[in-house]
Amino acid sequence: MTSAAPTVLVFLDPAFENGRIADSSQPQLMATDLGATRGDGVFESLLAVQGRPRKVQAHLNRLASSAAALDLTPPDQDAWRRAIDTAITEFRTVHPAPTPEEDEVVVKLIVTRGVEGAASPTCWVQASPSPAGSRRQRETGIDVVLLDRGFDTEAGERAPWLLLGAKTLSYAVNMAALRYAHKQGADDAIFTSTDGRVLEGPTSTVLLAHLEEVDDGDGSVRTVRRLITPQLDSGILPGTSQGALFAAAKAAGWELGYGPLEPQDLFDADAVWLISSIRLIAPVNHINGKEVGTPAIRKQLTAELNELFAGIE
Repeated sequence: MTSAAPTVLVFLDPAFENGRIADSSQPQLMATDLGATRGDGVFESLLAVQGRPRKVQAHLNRLASSAAALDLTPPDQDAWRRAIDTAITEFRTVHPAPTPEEDEVVVKLIVTRGVEGAASPTCWVQASPSPAGSRRQRETGIDVVLLDRGFDTEAGERAPWLLLGAKTLSYAVNMAALRYAHKQGADDAIFTSTDGRVLEGPTSTVLLAHLEEVDDGDGSVRTVRRLITPQLDSGILPGTSQGALFAAAKAAGWELGYGPLEPQDLFDADAVWLISSIRLIAPVNHINGKEVGTPAIRKQLTAELNELFAGIE
């Protein structure tokens, strides 16, 4: 097995306090591991910028929540933190960044059930380069299509075994949605529910914004910025980036809102974004071929949100 891209693997192993560095060019996983044969496991992806991993606690908390939904018991969070640091340090030692501005490393935390009957899960951290297209999509924006997810917004509560709010290794549907979007000439997709609500992207959270001029009653007019995301109890994955950005936006005076949202709300917005830990904030230029907002406002609001997001650890 040959690694397709520069990759560092660090397995969480009780015999190695800071994790065991493994050769990514050699087989490391049993072919019978249930993560490989059934997608039975969970994962997180985070971005390390100039050697510093972002939103580590939020990702560790969500990893624990996803693992609990699958009755998995991963190692404690301190063990993950040490392995993350080992992976980032090793990656940048072997693969130095061309420039400080390009020093972005994708760090994945992976937990599988292991082979049938295993006493403990298989856990590792993977460090690899940031996708080449991420920076471009942040800067130039993306076109998306709306896709029916096939569930209503109450499915997660009615059928918790669907694991709709967990970040599992069973990502075949998400990847199929992206391939379908690409075949339609789009960059990404936004899922909708069968009862007509906006949900999330295959690998991202949906945000939209409204600008509103408000008369304070004393002859002055101020602009209210309102940031909205779909309801978190609608069977979507709670976004770590969305949560962090909402906290920063609130501190900066933005108003916040949580759906429910319908597709028309996207078209009526002044700007729409897909946000994730790796791509960060990607402005949506068109949905189903129709422009969202105006380029000037989209650019202005994206710059404001990027400034807020840059201060998040």
